[in-house]
Amino acid sequence: MSTHPTRRNIILSGAAVSTSLAFADDVFAQGGLSPTPACGADSAPTLRQTEGPYFKPRSPERQSLIERGVVGRQLELTGFVLTRSCEPVAKALVDFWQADANGAYDNAGFRLRGHQFTDADGRYRLLTIIPARYPGRTPHIHVKVQAPNGPVLTTQLYFPDEPSNESDRLFRRALLIRMAEAKGAAAGQFDFVLDMA
Repeated sequence: MSTHPTRRNIILSGAAVSTSLAFADDVFAQGGLSPTPACGADSAPTLRQTEGPYFKPRSPERQSLIERGVVGRQLELTGFVLTRSCEPVAKALVDFWQADANGAYDNAGFRLRGHQFTDADGRYRLLTIIPARYPGRTPHIHVKVQAPNGPVLTTQLYFPDEPSNESDRLFRRALLIRMAEAKGAAAGQFDFVLDMA
């Protein structure tokens, strides 16, 4: 079992962000579920996956991808970037990009694209929407994770109980987001485990 810091003691700057990003902490603290994938002596690093054709460099730095014109079911995704020995990775770059509620990517601008850096406890948190499926792909979120001066982990995160998961050739159960709901809102949790000392 992971020994990373509790998600209960997060303090964010900005009242609007703090209010909207407090939900997942409460949901998962009450659930008492172990994070997945777990770090530890016998752990494997987070599975790598293809970048796909829609990555764009130099995304804006932000914790929320919700902006004017973005519609869909909101999701707060939280977690940690950890080493295989469960040490938090501070200042790790975490870059997200995804399709919108219609299954389309913004290739002209940076809608539903953004990066952030983990805090001293290796923690990240993102406010976004649940993306739609599109032909050949189940709903997913693309991510690049990089420890300072380390190699880049490129992967994709998936949602449980999606009927299209099994027909997507890239889908892997090891990359499922832990999901919970309360009062009609969605919270997700995923810890990235990097292959580093």
